[in-house]
Amino acid sequence: MNFSERPVLVFWETTKACPLSCVHCRASAITGPVPGELTTEEGLRVVDQVRSFGGRPPVLVFTGGDPMMRPDLPRLLAYARDSGVPFAVSPAVSQSLTDGALEGLRDAGASSISISLDGARPETHDSIRGVAGTFERTVDRVRAARALGLSVQVNTAVMRSNLRELPAMLRLVRELGVKVWELFFLVQVGRGTGVADLTPAEYESACNFAYDASRLGLVVRCVEAPFVRRVAKLRGGGDDYWRDRTYLELKEGLGGAQGPSTLNPRGTLDGDGILFVAHDGTIHPGGLLPVPLGNVRSDDLATVYRGDPLLNRIRRREFRGPCGACAYADACGGSRARAYAHSGDPLGSDPACLLAGA
Repeated sequence: MNFSERPVLVFWETTKACPLSCVHCRASAITGPVPGELTTEEGLRVVDQVRSFGGRPPVLVFTGGDPMMRPDLPRLLAYARDSGVPFAVSPAVSQSLTDGALEGLRDAGASSISISLDGARPETHDSIRGVAGTFERTVDRVRAARALGLSVQVNTAVMRSNLRELPAMLRLVRELGVKVWELFFLVQVGRGTGVADLTPAEYESACNFAYDASRLGLVVRCVEAPFVRRVAKLRGGGDDYWRDRTYLELKEGLGGAQGPSTLNPRGTLDGDGILFVAHDGTIHPGGLLPVPLGNVRSDDLATVYRGDPLLNRIRRREFRGPCGACAYADACGGSRARAYAHSGDPLGSDPACLLAGA
């Protein structure tokens, strides 16, 4: 896939305000908005800039914080709909995510909503989200959204504390009738700097599990673990190379008939198919890669995306260290956000990849 002209997704951090207190939050979200957040008129211009990419516009993802805490969200969504910009919404599961709020998202024309589920047990999920009772409410809200006809994607932040619950979470996702499961692998930024990450071997086990899960009839995506595409290439060629104990334990929890993998063989990276607009309008390659490229208040999104030197080097795979020499660089490329968090170099190597230390 060639993402040189336009990204697939543009994320807009509509606000830092959020009622939850997630241990891994990149934004260190707070209970109220902070000074400098884009105004309604500036938000409407973000929609215009996304539309200006031409052709089929990227999907604009309204995220946060919790976008439901912006009073002008209905106006922003209606404007995106009327402008022909496809959009999705990533709400926090709080008391504000009522049946009426879900109906509003559906009626506004949201292509999908994403809801986070970080554990198969209330104790795990609630400890990660920071608010008791969130697990039960999350399951209820997924059911309510599906009953209203909304397309629901479940997001799971993968870290040491919930790794072994992945099989049970997969079963729950399937029981809920959800067709898209996105695994967000930890990058230690924001509050996440104090969260225990996986070892490279555990990443390899989790990605092999994700490959198996992707053969069970649902779409599986892995964010900040692009080496899953290397795993899929090896496994799709019949190479059952990985027999680590952690993976074998995860694999025991799988069930169901296996078919073709739904993993994309050539996905996105921060700056390569992805662009992020922060709460104050600052443009970044991705939400976990806080390298400023400009600001929508003074710069054009399409111009920045197409012309920024760093983004072009990412798209050309001009990396340093093992990622630069890797035979899988085109398909993978390593997490640019994790490379930056580890070394301060967005073109460095991803320390989570098993091959980076080989």
